[in-house]
Amino acid sequence: MFIAENWKDYEVIDTSAGEKLERWGDYLLVRPDPQVIWNTPRVHKGWRSMNGHYHRSARGGGEWEFFDLPQQWSISYRGLTFNLKPFSFKHTGLFPEQAANWDWFSEKIKNAGRPIKLLNLFAYTGGATLAAAAAGASVTHVDASKGMVSWAKENAAASGLGNAPVRWLVDDCQKFVEREIRRGNHYDAIIMDPPSYGRGPKGEIWKLEDAIHPLVQLCAELLSKEPLFFLINSYTTGLQPAVLAYLLGTELKKFGGMVDSQEVGLPVSENGLVLPCGASGRWESK
Repeated sequence: MFIAENWKDYEVIDTSAGEKLERWGDYLLVRPDPQVIWNTPRVHKGWRSMNGHYHRSARGGGEWEFFDLPQQWSISYRGLTFNLKPFSFKHTGLFPEQAANWDWFSEKIKNAGRPIKLLNLFAYTGGATLAAAAAGASVTHVDASKGMVSWAKENAAASGLGNAPVRWLVDDCQKFVEREIRRGNHYDAIIMDPPSYGRGPKGEIWKLEDAIHPLVQLCAELLSKEPLFFLINSYTTGLQPAVLAYLLGTELKKFGGMVDSQEVGLPVSENGLVLPCGASGRWESK
């Protein structure tokens, strides 16, 4: 398992009965988690002194209940600063488990010994973009949501990376990749963090199981002659890590290299468990 164990400003304190107790900087949140199917005693005092609680509705979705929580605050990771705010469907604007991948590819970029041109698709609020830029890469950041791209720019400014070589693009990821192929552009590294389900700008349905392989095929055409790495993240429960490995291994076979695909997890302070948080497939050159 790829474990994000180097956080200081974030921790999963405890887990029980479908929920997790987390510390985000100075604030405690309780959020639902479908992986937490065990029911253990809630001994930690944080369960009774939380600043925010997201209640899942039996009809789908849910809503926040707040207890002395600011509208926005920030946490840091290895010199990067992320602005947080609770918004619909339980999220805060950051997936802390991805720090395991940030550490991995940051070292690869730093040790490459050459300029690295990186494409980040479904780039959300920019966690991977900032980590890559801080490591020295030139990044093209693509997300279909204008609000998310604006949020990512705010995070870049807060991290002292406002003038880093990042192209911020609001675009449909697949259509952007198709245009880049026609333009003859290439990248040394690709990161993609696609949603399990979504809709395109014209109402097109995106379902990860159906769309991921064609997109990886297209992205393989965008890789330079000497690619450095290709990272796929998945939060789709039914998509096992081995599937990501097969996808990458099949489509990047001509480049050689090696593939490693595992669950991604966060350590739980109170009980020593590691909470599974999806999976990542990593291809890297030898």
